[in-house]
Amino acid sequence: MKHVNVSLFVPFLGCPHRCSFCDQNAITGQETTVTPADVQRAAQTAIASGADTAHGQIAFFGGSFTMLQKETMCSLLRAAQPFIENGSFSGIRISTRPDAIDPDILSLLKHYHVTSIELGCQSTDDRVLAINERGHTKADIASACQLIRDFGIELGVQMMTGLPGDTDSGAIQTANDLIAFGAQTARIYPTLVLRGTRLAQWWQNGDYQPQTLDEAVELCAKLLRLFETANVPVIRLGLHAQSDLQQNLLAGPFHPAFRELCEGKRYLDAMHAALKGRKPGVYTLFVGSRFLSKAAGQHRRNLKTLEQEGYLIHLRGDDTLARYEIQG
Repeated sequence: MKHVNVSLFVPFLGCPHRCSFCDQNAITGQETTVTPADVQRAAQTAIASGADTAHGQIAFFGGSFTMLQKETMCSLLRAAQPFIENGSFSGIRISTRPDAIDPDILSLLKHYHVTSIELGCQSTDDRVLAINERGHTKADIASACQLIRDFGIELGVQMMTGLPGDTDSGAIQTANDLIAFGAQTARIYPTLVLRGTRLAQWWQNGDYQPQTLDEAVELCAKLLRLFETANVPVIRLGLHAQSDLQQNLLAGPFHPAFRELCEGKRYLDAMHAALKGRKPGVYTLFVGSRFLSKAAGQHRRNLKTLEQEGYLIHLRGDDTLARYEIQG
């Protein structure tokens, strides 16, 4: 049985900045403040569903959790405590900013059974961070990562691609930096232009051009490979398809199955490598049996791409082959 996390969103609560790209109300579809009663209700609902919550977490996402007023933060954490202490959930996950972490905060979080912290890093390029008014630096990211690891708390990182001032090589450098800083999980979000943000103004004025979907898929497939090669699971790739998000989306590489496109691109690259040096023709390629649909690509786009290049490919399953492994 797959474990279930309970996610509660605190949009903008505690956050002192409005970054160029950010409209968390549109991203989360929520404007109201989370209360301790909401925490209890969500946990009880998840438990009552019969799902495996014992291996899941109660998660606070959206704002900068450790920048909340202390009593507000502690009231939410206290509301979760009975469910942690009786074994209904394994711990608490929060998201916050790199400049909102220090030893005192970490001691408090540890006391309240916070087991995972995700840092909204977005980039490790100080120029990109400044352009997008993040309000922190690469040094803040490195320091926060080290402190979290020193306290024995799982370190998650969040990064973005296609930010104003960034490049593909810059995003790859960010991923390498975050891996070097000790990331244990990662989320990757291509930049989207949302109504009501400064980024929307820049886009409308012609000062910002978002990535195309193909460009974002190409880059994120490389980032996915980098993190997975370093044994850092990418637990989210692209934003959820919330109705409010789609209503406020003006431009950018959004796709409801973005991760599937990136995984498909990795298979297309692997098939190109397997076919290197071969003349166009008909070939049979073997992939892991569980990954046949991913290898074919969404709506068979990989097979169609190869056919346009002169290669008619028949895919066959082989239980001995690992993910992204191709033979034939």
